[in-house]
Amino acid sequence: MEIDSPAVKAEVEAVFAEYEKALTTNDVATLDRLFLDAPTTIRYGGGENLYGYGEIAAFRAGRSPAGLARRLARTVITAYGRDFATASTLFYRDGAPGKVGRQMQTWVRTGDGWKVVAAHVSVIDDV
Repeated sequence: MEIDSPAVKAEVEAVFAEYEKALTTNDVATLDRLFLDAPTTIRYGGGENLYGYGEIAAFRAGRSPAGLARRLARTVITAYGRDFATASTLFYRDGAPGKVGRQMQTWVRTGDGWKVVAAHVSVIDDV
């Protein structure tokens, strides 16, 4: 298995950037499109545990668009073979001084492009 094929890594970096833009602009349609529509898709958030695409989509539809701006740091994207990748990043929000957010995503290539199949978001003290 090839790790970090330049072509595959570039694809995942591009879709990760698309996700980030959609997240910070509250583009719910794009966020929904980038998650795999399956009951096995999971997202653990800062205050919620979402099992299945339906729960994730409902959360996105009801989320406030306020305060979504953030700065990323130490983003690491790793491609494993041609069809599997992980993305990990730290994030900071002006409205949460002294805190650092952590986000991890598992991406899988499907017939409809790259999709998130698992995600975890948490916030801790920035020490």
